[in-house]
Amino acid sequence: MKLLKLSLRTRIFISMILLVLGASILIAGVTIYQYKQEAEAYHRERLERKEQAIRENINFVLASTTYMVNTENIPSIFKQNQKIYEMSQVHEMQINIYDLEGKLLISSKENFFKDTTDYQIDKPILAKLDASSNRRYLMKGETNGEKFQSSYTYITDQRFKPLAILYLPYLQDDSVLNRDLNDFLMRLGEVYLFMLALAIILSYFLSKYITKSLKIISEKINQTRLDKRNQKIELSNASEEIYALISAYNSMIDELEESAVKLATGEREQAWREMAKQVAHEIKNPLTPMRLSVQSFERRFDRNDPEIEHKVNEFCDTLINQIDTMSSIASAFSNFAKMPAQQNETLNVPKITKLALDIFNENYIIFNSEKEEILAKFDRTQLIRVVTNLVKNAIQAMDNTKDPKIVVSIDEEPDNVCISICDNGHGISAENREKIFEPKFTTKNSGMGLGLAMVKNIVETYKGSINFTSKPGKGTIFKVRFPK
Repeated sequence: MKLLKLSLRTRIFISMILLVLGASILIAGVTIYQYKQEAEAYHRERLERKEQAIRENINFVLASTTYMVNTENIPSIFKQNQKIYEMSQVHEMQINIYDLEGKLLISSKENFFKDTTDYQIDKPILAKLDASSNRRYLMKGETNGEKFQSSYTYITDQRFKPLAILYLPYLQDDSVLNRDLNDFLMRLGEVYLFMLALAIILSYFLSKYITKSLKIISEKINQTRLDKRNQKIELSNASEEIYALISAYNSMIDELEESAVKLATGEREQAWREMAKQVAHEIKNPLTPMRLSVQSFERRFDRNDPEIEHKVNEFCDTLINQIDTMSSIASAFSNFAKMPAQQNETLNVPKITKLALDIFNENYIIFNSEKEEILAKFDRTQLIRVVTNLVKNAIQAMDNTKDPKIVVSIDEEPDNVCISICDNGHGISAENREKIFEPKFTTKNSGMGLGLAMVKNIVETYKGSINFTSKPGKGTIFKVRFPK
């Protein structure tokens, strides 16, 4: 499972190294097996050649002897002129001759093999020799760590009548073959070490080349966003599979842009519909009391009433108040609709913040700044709007709060300026936290719910961020960060 989690480049690299190692091990194994087979065949053929030569020599001795050729005379025939020792020296092999019952008649070297040159051939061997179609039995074994082959064949007269059993023990001397095998394996190891080093280098660059296109595609996919224009991938000399993948991605980008345009258009239309409903609703609210006031004044109007002047003034005040309400509604929507103008003025943030706080008369507002001058690029008017909206919200959160307190702090961070507005008001409930920056959302009886949405819009326009922490009943801390 861990191998599946490795990158494609790493898996290609490891696969190529394992392929070279596997090939080297396989070739070494096949070579060793082939050498062993060749060694077995060499010793088998060599024993057959020696056996054939010795049998021809024996037939010559039997043909030229003066003794009567039978089993009982075999020791005398081969001891004459020490023929058996002469044949043993010429052919460099020990020669044992047994009678047909398996008893030793004569040997060129006594007790050469303790387990096979005994004075009696085992009956199972005699049975296998008799059962053999070519009247020959070959036995393989190992003594004291040395391999040997033993050949049992019948010695016959000129009429092919069995006279005795010829036993030839043959030691397999593999020292030369083993030396050749070791030399070959050493050369093979040197070649494969060179090939392994070459394979590591080639697999590194090859895996890098193969995964280069995939890495570009992966980076492009990770950068794909619905809210921005995405670039298509253009690669030359790409393989057919990679080209198919690129074509699919580029087609997806086209479809994504079409969907984004449709979605943005739909969202804008829906937003304007909602905004129109909200504006109509908010304007309709003050129009109703205005209509009722006019109708009531029309019914009760009397030119001769001594208090007519007072009533006219009261009626005018009511209309003015409602008109002011409508004007504030229009201003709120107008301010929200306006995008901040990025003039990027170099401002002294503590100074501008202090200036924004001067419009408030509440004596529980405290201003702190770790430095008298912290510079940032921001629009003066928009910064004042951010501060005043957040402080105004904090003041409104102080309803029925004993010992209200608002602390506005300016802190300098390595890359940002941080404005903190901390209050000890009633806090923000858990169910309202996700909606706090949404347009039209408000917990107050009056107001449009556009203040925090406008603040978020301004701050993000200047590549900043706004967040808050709140504990119900204890207070809220809003923090605005934007680049210095």
